Amino acid sequence: MSENTFKVDEQGLVLTRVLDAPRELVFKVWSEAEHLKNWWGPKGFTMEVMNLDFSPGGKFHYKMQSPDGFEMWGLFIFGEIVEPEKIEFVNAFSDKDGNMVRAPFFEVWPLEIQNVLTFEEHDGKTTLTMKGYPINATEEEVAAFNANKDSMRQGFAGTFEQLDEYLAKSSL
Repeated sequence: MSENTFKVDEQGLVLTRVLDAPRELVFKVWSEAEHLKNWWGPKGFTMEVMNLDFSPGGKFHYKMQSPDGFEMWGLFIFGEIVEPEKIEFVNAFSDKDGNMVRAPFFEVWPLEIQNVLTFEEHDGKTTLTMKGYPINATEEEVAAFNANKDSMRQGFAGTFEQLDEYLAKSSL
């Protein structure tokens, strides 16, 4: 199993994971709906892709559902995409129509999180680095983001474990 490294500072949250798969495959499973639905999101949740336009300015709108029926909706708005090296996107919670909404489980939380994913290959393995930080946020929202690093660490560890498992049974 791969290990994660996490860091929260004035630049936000930085997560690094070494994946036992080539960079082209890792990039592919981040960029296609048929793959994302199999691993993205909290452990134990099912995921449904409503729409995916993987292009600069395009959107990824999705629904996640917990085993007890709790639904959450999410949205990515893509920025720069450099295949197979980098994906930039803004991530937000959304409603079923794809409009940004406040997080359903925090009283104070940034509406938008800017994310930059980079993919580096070494000896057939890919180092995935994800940098996330609030944008267009109040000081209180940034403080809430930084104060919840343990929650984000736990959530992304589970998501990246699912990514590891999915990559182990996938190929180009």
